[in-house]
Amino acid sequence: MTSTSIPSTAVAAATVPTTSATSGDQSKLHQAAQAFEAIFVRQMLASARQTNFGDDLWGNDQGNDTFTAMRDERFADIAAKSGAFGLAHQIETQLAPKTASSNADATTSTGTAAQLAAAAKG
Repeated sequence: MTSTSIPSTAVAAATVPTTSATSGDQSKLHQAAQAFEAIFVRQMLASARQTNFGDDLWGNDQGNDTFTAMRDERFADIAAKSGAFGLAHQIETQLAPKTASSNADATTSTGTAAQLAAAAKG
C-alpha cells in the first residue's frame, strides 16, 4: 500500500481565510475554534479511556489516572493548536462569513444611527 501526500502548497492555500472580517474578530474566532477542538478531543479521549479491555499493565491507581488525564489534556491542546484533526479550521471556515456579515451590519447600523442623529439636529 502506498501513501499519497497532499503538497504543502495546496494545504497552505486551503487554509488561507477568504473573509473580510477584522483581524481582531478573526483572531478571536481562531482562538475559540481551537479551544472547542481541544475540548472535543479531551472528551473523545476521556470516553475512550472509560472502556475496559481487562487488566491494566500498570494497575489502576489514582496517580496513574491523574497522569493519564494530564497527558490527555496536553495531547488535546497540542492536537488543536497543530490542526491535527482539522475541526478548528472547519469551524472557522463555517463561521467566518457570519462574523464578516455581522461586522458589516454593525457598521451599517452605526452609520445609519449617526445619520439619523445628524438629521435630527439639522
